[in-house]
Amino acid sequence: MSVQEFKGFPPRPEVTPLPNIFFSDALPRMQSMAEIKVVMQVFFLLSRKKGYPRFVSLDELDNDPVLAKGLGSPGKDRRGVIANALTDAAAHGILVHVPVDVEGRSDEVYFINNQAERDTIARIREGKLQIPKVAVRKMEAPPAQQPSDIYNLYEQNIGLLTPILAEELQEAEHRYPQEWIQEAFRIALRANVRNWKYINGILKRWEREGKQDGERVGDTRAERDPDKYIRGKYGHMVQR
Repeated sequence: MSVQEFKGFPPRPEVTPLPNIFFSDALPRMQSMAEIKVVMQVFFLLSRKKGYPRFVSLDELDNDPVLAKGLGSPGKDRRGVIANALTDAAAHGILVHVPVDVEGRSDEVYFINNQAERDTIARIREGKLQIPKVAVRKMEAPPAQQPSDIYNLYEQNIGLLTPILAEELQEAEHRYPQEWIQEAFRIALRANVRNWKYINGILKRWEREGKQDGERVGDTRAERDPDKYIRGKYGHMVQR
């Protein structure tokens, strides 16, 4: 579809207000031309709506003639481009979306992300504000994030975590196999040395010298020696 050459702005044109932070903070976050076009059209459409609450739906944008020209993708392809752009804008904190059913059809409605609209969305979700012919779909709560295994091991066997120690544990969890970590904890507990530096010393030694794979390391005489990891040039790093 060809687009006619732009002839310039007329005298005293109508304007669509955009906050300054849109240009200084929101615009640099947008990664695609589709996202920029869709977000700016959302601002345009919202500025011309009456009543309360004010939002724009995916269906409305899919049927918008300006986006039909500006995105150049027909039918389902254009809807997919618009949906992806809206998803990106929500991920960038520019828009907030609410899944809804409109007369039995699934749709998405979008609000500008500011405090007033977030309060409006909260009222909608709580059932304190009804939208005619629109039913808000319940959003599934994301699964609770389980504490890291190494955090559990530490808190159950050694003590409370500090923020600095939590960072060290996270680094170790990414660096060493889970089997190594569990075995190093068991060695420390058998030696009655409840100290992360001691456990970390075991892991560092295995990384440096190789872990014995033919037998359980904790069953060897050397590993049963609780002072093994506090002797030598790395001994200053470990405290009993």
